[in-house]
Amino acid sequence: MAHASEGRGQEFRLPDLGEGLTEAEIVRWLVEVGDVVAVDQPVVEVETAKAMVEVPCPYGGVVTARFGEEGTELPVGAPLVTVAVGTGEDGAAPAAGTEAAASADGESRVAESTGAASTGGESRVAEPVAARAEAAGSGNVLVGYGTSEAPARRRRVRPDRRAGTGAVARTNGRVRVAGPADGSADGPVEGSVDGPVPVISPLVRRLARQNDLDLRELTGSGPDGLILRADVEYALRASAAQGGRAADHEARTGRAPVAASTAPASATTPGAPRSGTVRTPLKGVRGAVADKLSRSRREIPDATCWVDADATGLMRARTAMNASGGPKISLIALLARICTAALARFPELNATVDTEAREIVRLDDVHLGFAAQTDRGLVVPVVRDAHARDAEGLTAEFARLTEAAHEGRLTPGELTGGTFTLNNYGVFGVDGSTPIINHPEAAMLGVGRIVAKPWVHEGELAVRQVVQLSLTFDHRVCDGGTAGGFLRYVADCVEQPAVLLRTL
Repeated sequence: MAHASEGRGQEFRLPDLGEGLTEAEIVRWLVEVGDVVAVDQPVVEVETAKAMVEVPCPYGGVVTARFGEEGTELPVGAPLVTVAVGTGEDGAAPAAGTEAAASADGESRVAESTGAASTGGESRVAEPVAARAEAAGSGNVLVGYGTSEAPARRRRVRPDRRAGTGAVARTNGRVRVAGPADGSADGPVEGSVDGPVPVISPLVRRLARQNDLDLRELTGSGPDGLILRADVEYALRASAAQGGRAADHEARTGRAPVAASTAPASATTPGAPRSGTVRTPLKGVRGAVADKLSRSRREIPDATCWVDADATGLMRARTAMNASGGPKISLIALLARICTAALARFPELNATVDTEAREIVRLDDVHLGFAAQTDRGLVVPVVRDAHARDAEGLTAEFARLTEAAHEGRLTPGELTGGTFTLNNYGVFGVDGSTPIINHPEAAMLGVGRIVAKPWVHEGELAVRQVVQLSLTFDHRVCDGGTAGGFLRYVADCVEQPAVLLRTL
């Protein structure tokens, strides 16, 4: 493995981020080449499918190289920075020329680290220098990240250079061969000299390799020509359809079909972006949400019941509580307090299903998730031990987690482990919805907007504050009677908060 600063450099690679995560996107660099960093100082902010985290480097010294630009997606084990842990013979930091050379060398290895080899066995990542005997650094397993796990070694395989005519321009390790502009076989061809074709993940490269598909023949529909999984799948479907038509033609005529065009596949590859269309990769938090919602719909036989409730009493109770001079109580905290009381009466809904053991696992503690919409998409922070918190404590925790969600500071631990979810979609100005259960939980309570409506109150028509409550539940854990009882109890507490006091 090459090191910067004539062997004194330590290459720090993207560590195992836990929770089964295999890749992360560089959001913001916290250091520049030439900066002096301390042991365990954060050097980069990355976004995973769970959260945005700052990754600390276990080495102290001078940063001589950074690998990857902001927005680049790197797999676990890819190099992040090289740190010169010593100084020169005269006691000075490495010379600027050395830094520049290290940086240039690092850039040439970024493409190599972000994709698998185009031929040979499975792609593997190189073991971190931290595992070597001569390594300096903390050696800590940093909370939430882990720097001591040594992934397998990546073998570098250079792809064959493609022949072409015309002028050759190099940009970020890739070459573009300018040829005839008539779309013939000698037209523009884009390939890679120092690294593989850019793909969104190693899984896409593996899918192409397993189906003998040459990625260099595809035009990626992602940013800067990035090849997405949809591009590969589209190409495979088109190839299968073309093969089927060819077989049918040969069966009918006894002759193989003649190719209609000798133009390169890249000129007509299915999946290329059409005019007026926008493609957004499902990655990071958005990709994780998509996977989780799809799994919920696929695995959980859910059902939904709903009821309208007069929330006038709850709103008056909150006003009275906040007029007492103490800390302000939020509406979602009161709803959460009602949820935990309802789960104590109907514990079947604070559960999960173990499909392998074919068992319903009822949980004692209530870890209450709540949906929060952020610039990065929908996230579900979790209030730990919500059943043990009062309205004031719930208000403070909701506020802390909401602020962390909007700032992208939620940790993986704050986004996992929920047992029941509360979704206040009324903040979007809608009356009702059918929530999708947050897998592997068993239920979710949805709360619409509270709006003035005509309502029969004490035998007379009056204007009251009305809210629609909806409960989506896993029909495997309970029947409609239990779900209806839970929702009715929640509605009773909303209409008459004194009911909650009687049952505590």
